[in-house]
Amino acid sequence: MFDLVIKGGLVVDGTGAEPRVANIGIKDGLIAEIGSILDSAKETIHANGAWVTPGFIDLHTHYDGQATWDDAFVPSIYHGVTTLVMGNCGVGFAPVRKGEEPRLIELMEGVEDIPGAALAEGLKWDWHSFPEYMTALEKTPRSLDYLVQVPHDPLRMFVMGERAKANADATTADIDAMQALLDEALRAGAVGFSTGRSDNHRTSRGEATPASESSRTELTALSSVLKKFNHGVVQVVSDFDVLRGKATFDAEFELVVAMAEAANKPLSMTWLQRDPGGEQYLEMQKRVEALLDEASVENLSLYLQTAPRGIGVITGLDASFHLFMGCPAYQELALKPLPERAAAMRDAKVKQRMLCEPAVKLADGKSAVPPLVDILRSQIERISARMFPLVMQGKVNYEPHVKDSFYARAKQGGITAMEAIYDYLAEDGGGNLIYFPIFNYNEGNLNVVHQMLTHPRALLGLSDAGAHVGTVCDASFSTFMLTHWVQGMQKADDPRQMALPAVVHMLTQKQAVYLGLKDRGVLQVGMRADINVIDPAKLALGIPELVRDLPAGGKRFVQKAEGYVGTWVAGQCVIRDGEMTRHKPGKLVRMRG
Repeated sequence: MFDLVIKGGLVVDGTGAEPRVANIGIKDGLIAEIGSILDSAKETIHANGAWVTPGFIDLHTHYDGQATWDDAFVPSIYHGVTTLVMGNCGVGFAPVRKGEEPRLIELMEGVEDIPGAALAEGLKWDWHSFPEYMTALEKTPRSLDYLVQVPHDPLRMFVMGERAKANADATTADIDAMQALLDEALRAGAVGFSTGRSDNHRTSRGEATPASESSRTELTALSSVLKKFNHGVVQVVSDFDVLRGKATFDAEFELVVAMAEAANKPLSMTWLQRDPGGEQYLEMQKRVEALLDEASVENLSLYLQTAPRGIGVITGLDASFHLFMGCPAYQELALKPLPERAAAMRDAKVKQRMLCEPAVKLADGKSAVPPLVDILRSQIERISARMFPLVMQGKVNYEPHVKDSFYARAKQGGITAMEAIYDYLAEDGGGNLIYFPIFNYNEGNLNVVHQMLTHPRALLGLSDAGAHVGTVCDASFSTFMLTHWVQGMQKADDPRQMALPAVVHMLTQKQAVYLGLKDRGVLQVGMRADINVIDPAKLALGIPELVRDLPAGGKRFVQKAEGYVGTWVAGQCVIRDGEMTRHKPGKLVRMRG
């Protein structure tokens, strides 16, 4: 007898093969049979008309802190994700020396926009070494499986202390110590190593991240530790110094290649269309293609980690930031309930003040608001052409047209873009949200994203699930791949439409192969029963909602989805009709070898 049989669904097995109608029998957490299936089962799911897929794998999350208090990985669990990877971009919470915990909080708060108060209250800190951190996480039963990468910044801080904070060069002794710690973590089952080299990443004090200027010697030495293992990946985020000229780009790209060669393991680098520097993504593509064509580097395993839509922020009166938050007139209202705030903003005198007042300055002359607010205000007439209402006709729109922008609204109404944005935020109860795609939207559409997604070396990633909690809600990338690139393009008869098997392959087997996971990612006999049953007629993205469910009363955006009939992890149902169940089959996946 089977524990579960899923009957009559359209099986999209993750390999990219054409779907077929079949039954799936599950026993003891594994797929036991695929076919007609005549044996009985303790439970039967009738999946006629539904897609049956492997569970989705998210390569790029930042649940490193949240995992210590959230056993369900919300909101990823709502989007068919059954396995996820933490420890990206070089930031995390282990290893850590006693007394240095606040510095790691400042680092994560600044780089990934996770409230420091929430981290300070939520983190238990019952670890020092990286293996101890893994063991601490492992004590809690969870809904989903997860893997951890060893982040470069805390590794460097643990070994170098104040010199790491000052971005000092690592000595030979420092490098030896870091290599030993990385070796220890990989032996304990960490899946890889990550580092961050982006100028956009800063601590909450505005300081450069400790590993952002690390030398080639240090980075290749750390990467080389992976060479002795049968598992391991390297993840790199870099700006490639696009604004500093070709020579700097060349040096940075050669550094990343040197890391891949030293590791002799798969390496993925962040791939997006920047502004400015919009053609950089093409240069990266050409370099990767040229290297892979060279016989001398035939074993070089380079991947381009990309997103399925624009990468940007959501702003609103209750979000982490909006254009008027630094105005004295707004600060007088800031503690009022949202509907009262919006009503007060509709007063003509208050409006006039906010449209004219500059942001408050601190004693040192710096702005009292996030730097992005000052940038937006200073360039609002240009940037407003890329700012849109997030919700249109009751649905979230991630590929809006310029005619829907606040620039167009302003022109049509004979007002400034700032006023158009103000009026929208002050409408009704003040809950309107604005979508601002910063990257991947230079042409006002997702054509470049389509080119990236369909490249053979593309890996779906960059969701940042668990991070940027009050400005970003991209844990929904997996659902978006299905609703937009499969279903949405079909409705519009768009030549960019992606085939369902290809998209499911990107979400499942391709991710598993990259990570070295041999027990999941495809629907085959003997594989783990990580499975989604999806009703394509009901599949839809929900509207992001701000909820206060973080420690210390912190708030974040949570976006759910409709259409997930069920999600199973190791044969146990963790989502049924969009609601979480009591089952906690998830575990830390320790890589071995």
